Amino acid sequence: MQSSHQTTHQEEVDVLEDVDIENTLIIHNDEVNTFDWVIETLVEVCKHTWEQAEQCAYIIHHKGKYAVKHGDFNILKPMKDAITDRGIEATIQ
Repeated sequence: MQSSHQTTHQEEVDVLEDVDIENTLIIHNDEVNTFDWVIETLVEVCKHTWEQAEQCAYIIHHKGKYAVKHGDFNILKPMKDAITDRGIEATIQ
């Protein structure tokens, strides 16, 4: 009598997915820095237009923080460092 014993073999395969993880540069409101200083910083560091920077400054003031730039961490990190070097609180999320 023959045995009908079957063996199955499963192979585990790692699949690389192209996942875009977008980071956000956030500036936080404080009671120290002026609107003009924040606007100047956004224009010089983040390359915003004056109008964009002004709108961001008002949102930061009224909401407490605002995402002023989105993108790759390696691009945002030097911007965050330049902003904090100017005495403005910034984080990347």
